[in-house]
Parts: sequence; structure tokens; C-alpha cells
Amino acid sequence: MIIKIAFPRRMDIEIFGEPMRLFPQKAVLLKKEKALLIADLHLGKINHFRKSGIAVPSKANDHNLELLMEVVSLARPQRIICLGDLFHSHYNTEWEVFGEVVKHYAGITFELVLGNHDIMSEHQYERKGIHVYDDLVLGPFLFTHHPVEEELPDGQYNIAGHIHPGVHLVGKGRQSVVLPCFYFGARQAYLPAFGKFTGLARIAPRKEDKVFVVADNKVMSVS
Repeated sequence: MIIKIAFPRRMDIEIFGEPMRLFPQKAVLLKKEKALLIADLHLGKINHFRKSGIAVPSKANDHNLELLMEVVSLARPQRIICLGDLFHSHYNTEWEVFGEVVKHYAGITFELVLGNHDIMSEHQYERKGIHVYDDLVLGPFLFTHHPVEEELPDGQYNIAGHIHPGVHLVGKGRQSVVLPCFYFGARQAYLPAFGKFTGLARIAPRKEDKVFVVADNKVMSVS
């Protein structure tokens, strides 16, 4: 793995000989393929909570889509690939709002690797023009929602969502914080959850792993 800082708020890395750019919006650009990777947006979750009587501010809906449009303007991808849990639950009106975003970016292909929360009918994805897969291979990368547990073929690297990885950092004054992170192991990577109100799962990286945290609108190496 070759790592270098390219921009103050972004990080350029190389995995399996493939150049990538990590964005603080918690997205990854595969430079050669011009494919933007995101995971676990959980769109519709806010409406789902509010419908259940849980007081969640509705503006959180706008936050997710604003972040998506922001990173699209920076990355200028030809493809957007979501590694699962694009939509949190059954159909609600937020799906139509997302459909307007897809329509706005008519020159970009939207693709979804199905996650455990992607339970809407195929018709809903079809009518928004979203290509759906159980898993997806692109170059040396195998994209899945759940991390692959079995041994990977030689020359293949798994990039997954689902985990919502976070890493525990301790400061000099013993203050501590858990921050979302991009995790890159020897043969497997976990992307941070893109969506708001998704929570974090603390991971325990090995010494040889590479971890990049997102904080203060920056991507920073902590390994």
C-alpha cells in the first residue's frame, strides 16, 4: 500500500495498484474507473423514525442528500456505487426525493449492491433507473454489503459496508473519542456509513492495517 496526502481535506491512497481518493463526506473515488463508492446511506430512516413517533429532526433528511451532492461535485464520477442499505425500510416519500437527485445526475450511473435493509420491491429501483446487484466485481475489487467471510481468490480485494466502522482515539489529556473511519486490511476494507443517525461500531485494527478517520471535515491517517 502506498499512501500520500494529496489535498488538505482529502487523502489519496493506492490499494492493489488502484489509486483511490478518500473524501471527508465518507466516500471513496476509484480514480481509474471514475466510480464513487458510498455505503449505508439509510435514506428513509428519518421518516421511518418519525412515523414511529420518534422525534428526529426532519432536516436530517436533507443533510444526507446535500452531502451526496457535495461529494459528487468534488469527485465528478461517472458511476455511483452504493454498498448496501441505500434505503432503510419500506417505501416512504423520501424515496421520491432521492429519485429527483438521480434524475438530476442523468449522466451518472447509479448502482446498488443490496444490503439487509434494501427491502423495497425491484420495481422501485427500476423506475428510478438504479442497477441492482447481489455483489459486484470491478477490476481487482469485490464489492459486497456484508464483509466476505470466506477466503478470497488470489488478486481479489473485498470492499464492504454494513460495519459502520469507528476507531477509538485517546488524547494526551486522556480525553477520548470514537470517530468514523475508513478501514483497509490486507484483503478487505470497510467503508464508513455515509448516512446520518447510523451509529458506529468500534473496530480493533491490526498493526499492519491502514485506518483513516474523518474529523473536522478532513481525512487523517491514524495508522
